[in-house]
Amino acid sequence: MQFLEPVGMVKDIHIPEGVCAKAISFDIEEGKLRNLHFTGGCQGNLSAISVLLEGMPVEEVISKVRGITCGNKGTSCTDQLAQILEKQLSLP
Repeated sequence: MQFLEPVGMVKDIHIPEGVCAKAISFDIEEGKLRNLHFTGGCQGNLSAISVLLEGMPVEEVISKVRGITCGNKGTSCTDQLAQILEKQLSLP
């Protein structure tokens, strides 16, 4: 699956590690998560997660999804999102 953005929009694309998703993109507006998109992975589940997390404060997203694992991977697409968000916010 190819990840395309509308012409004129530039997004940061983050590459998760150890999961099926190949890329994660999002915006942070006024401390809230917006326009979350996963490329690859379990699209039904990740699309639902994107809708559920839309507009949620970033700190709340991190606290809800940090540490969730997928199978025996020790991480998950949502855990990778939390780790990326923590780096974006420079949280410990």
